[in-house]
Amino acid sequence: MKTEQIGLHRLLNQHITGAKFQNPADVVQWMGAMQAQDYHQALWAIGLRMHAATVAQVEQAIAAGQILRTWPMRGTLHCVPPDDAKWMLKLCASRVLAADARRMGQLDLTPATMERCQAVFVAALSGGKRLTRAAMLTLLENAGISTTGQRGYHILWYLAQSGVICMGPMDGKQQTFVLLDDWAPHARNLSREESLAQLTRRFFTSHGPATLADFARWSGLTMTDAKAGVRMNSDALIAADIDGTEYWLSHEQAEQTLDAAAGVYLLPGFDEYVLGYKDRSAVLAAEHAQKIVPGNNGIFFSTVVIDGQIVGVWKRTRTRKGVDIAFEPFTAFGEREAQVVAAATCYSAFLDLPIAARIIGGDACSTP
Repeated sequence: MKTEQIGLHRLLNQHITGAKFQNPADVVQWMGAMQAQDYHQALWAIGLRMHAATVAQVEQAIAAGQILRTWPMRGTLHCVPPDDAKWMLKLCASRVLAADARRMGQLDLTPATMERCQAVFVAALSGGKRLTRAAMLTLLENAGISTTGQRGYHILWYLAQSGVICMGPMDGKQQTFVLLDDWAPHARNLSREESLAQLTRRFFTSHGPATLADFARWSGLTMTDAKAGVRMNSDALIAADIDGTEYWLSHEQAEQTLDAAAGVYLLPGFDEYVLGYKDRSAVLAAEHAQKIVPGNNGIFFSTVVIDGQIVGVWKRTRTRKGVDIAFEPFTAFGEREAQVVAAATCYSAFLDLPIAARIIGGDACSTP
């Protein structure tokens, strides 16, 4: 295997191309956890890995509790399988909480205060109820707990990572919160070793070829944990030396053909194809890195991928007539431009909206 083949393998293993899933829950189950800090981008991240998906289909899976959104790793919102949420939180989020004492002190929050907040939320949400963020903060204020500054957000964040609450379905444009126990009633209880083995296998089978450093960064675990997780999966994972760097993937994937991987794909911002790795150099040239996350501000743009390489960014704008999709290629798309436009048509089908205009390299072309 060569470096230029890494992106092609990842496209297949992440199911961006090749065999697609039939339902949203299966996508999340395969990926293990998927970035979800931008709700609408997360919907497309799931949809593009499905066969003929629609945004309504993915949202229905969230509303039905088949996909759960919480903060299992790195203090960042992800979509996860409901049955796995608790052991993921216990394995990964516990490290984030352990390092939170300084911030708690800055906000004048104590363990006793968090216990009071938990009691307030449990009383209000029990029985499958859901409340918006604003309503949750009002509950705390009415209980005499200040939410000024960053206190309110931090309380919600802390209790989500503690396994008390999680995100519920959207209420219009408002996020809601629910009790994790209500939305993950069949949560699996795994030991730490079982959890580490499970998460390691999920990551490398869905994200491979990837390095131990990629897994440690993605999960928020230590390199010691990453090495232990790979050892636990010696029956399923294999190491590959690619131009002097050790990568891991499944035995079957190491032998897969790459013919189906070539093509053009429109990925959402924050997609696992980008954020799932510490080292992105195999799919993104260093001189273009700032173009997908300008100023390293943490906001990742949607990307255009051709034959495994990130070659541009794109933005969508809703209009009365449908959706405008604007492309900013790093270099001219050339003869692949028609395929880029076809990929945009797939995205419009997901939204069930017509493309009102396509802007490529600064030139608008109307829909045929």
